[in-house]
Amino acid sequence: MNETVKKSEKIVIASEGLHKIYAPLLRTTRFRYLDKMRCFRKRSAIPVLGVLIICLLFMNLYIEDEYVLEEEDKHLRDTSTHQLGSDRYIHTIRNLSNLSSSINVTYRILAGMPLSRKRYLTIGLSSVKRKKGNYLLETIKSIFEQSSYEELKEIMVVVHLAEFDSTWCESIVQDISRKFSHHIIAGKLTIIHTPMEFYPMLEGLKRNYNDPDDRVKFRSKQNVDYAFLLNFCANLSDYYLMLEDDVRCSKNFLTTIKKVITSRKGSSWVTLEFSKLGYIGKLYLSNDLPRLAHFLLMFYQEMPCDWLLIHFRGLLAQKDAIRFKPSLFQHMGYYSSYKGAENKLKDDDFEEDACDIPDNPSASLNTNMNVFENYEPIKAYSSTEEYFWAKSPSSGDFYHIAFEKPIKINKIKVCTGTEDRQNDILHHGTLEVGERVVGNKKGKKCTTYLRLGDFKNGNFEMENIDRKVLFNIDCIRILLTKNQIEWLIIKSISIWTTEPMNQ
Repeated sequence: MNETVKKSEKIVIASEGLHKIYAPLLRTTRFRYLDKMRCFRKRSAIPVLGVLIICLLFMNLYIEDEYVLEEEDKHLRDTSTHQLGSDRYIHTIRNLSNLSSSINVTYRILAGMPLSRKRYLTIGLSSVKRKKGNYLLETIKSIFEQSSYEELKEIMVVVHLAEFDSTWCESIVQDISRKFSHHIIAGKLTIIHTPMEFYPMLEGLKRNYNDPDDRVKFRSKQNVDYAFLLNFCANLSDYYLMLEDDVRCSKNFLTTIKKVITSRKGSSWVTLEFSKLGYIGKLYLSNDLPRLAHFLLMFYQEMPCDWLLIHFRGLLAQKDAIRFKPSLFQHMGYYSSYKGAENKLKDDDFEEDACDIPDNPSASLNTNMNVFENYEPIKAYSSTEEYFWAKSPSSGDFYHIAFEKPIKINKIKVCTGTEDRQNDILHHGTLEVGERVVGNKKGKKCTTYLRLGDFKNGNFEMENIDRKVLFNIDCIRILLTKNQIEWLIIKSISIWTTEPMNQ
């Protein structure tokens, strides 16, 4: 509200200022023309005044339109931020870090039972009865069919039937049990239900954003559904992946997720995103699930779940989204779970067979370049939309990668610059590989380097490196060979490995 008032005041001040400047001019011009009583002067004054008035109107409208467009785009999220930042919520949010205990709720296990052995990844789905269409079975089928035998050993799927219609729940359990009985018996699939008695009040809720009552009830209950699902899954695995119940998966998505997690080792994160749509493909550390569950329950009636998730990661010090391409999950439903409304949203970054995902082994990164703001080296060493950005580097400057273990590399691809900043590329540089690491974590380097080749038009790509380099590679160094006035963006560094040679 303060920003809105300030902008309104600026518009009024600007209009008054323009009036004070041009009003005397208009009066003076008018009297001069009346005194001289010359027809040709009158005719010439009319277009001048007309143009002047039009300019004033245009300036005022431009300021106002710009303000309106900006406000319409940001109003809802700004309002949500203001609400969660208000005094009555501050105390609750400050205590978020202490909420590591589980929510006291008794679940009904409708099918299957989680094994005592902790898995690598739990996949959570929450589903309710839809007025049109049901995609839950197709989603479960896609999860299992797109996973290899080895991947299935590390996956646990939990389906939360968050519907109070017991007849519908029994019907869905029978359908799932018939189709996926072997996965249920193997402990890979569990179906749960939370009784209505554990839900908070769902009637007479606050109507934020002018939503109708039924819409407020739907999204508020959805937040609670997710909270109970997260609470149940908190201790089942190392990581947790949230999907919706109308999703198609890419082939071997778990392998890709593991590669991404490995490449982020050593950096802190709260949420990794593998789809840009809704609550699809959002990955969490299982240790954070109790806090997230409590957070969704605290503010269940305030706003939709995907907005709350943005606030949650912000409170845990992850300011920006970390989203990977290509997307691993695609929305396939045609009808929404809310009133059966049409929902044709698609993720245009989705690839069903994303087979060329780089490995990017765990490594420590460092540079001697002047890094701009928070565009740090880690942001180039992944498949995210982020990038590394440095100010006008000099000859001899470097970007260095030191692997945790010696590796054999099949392919390296480095891209610099972006579509918006096509001149911020590496104009003169070379890529080298090295062996025998020395130094500490902050300044690791190799004792010897072998030059693989130069950058061309800001890019470097080479395959079959394992046939050309006979030693296990400990380091990669991107080295500038000439000063450049332009800044440098390293958009992505992609590394594909082969089996390491025997020591």
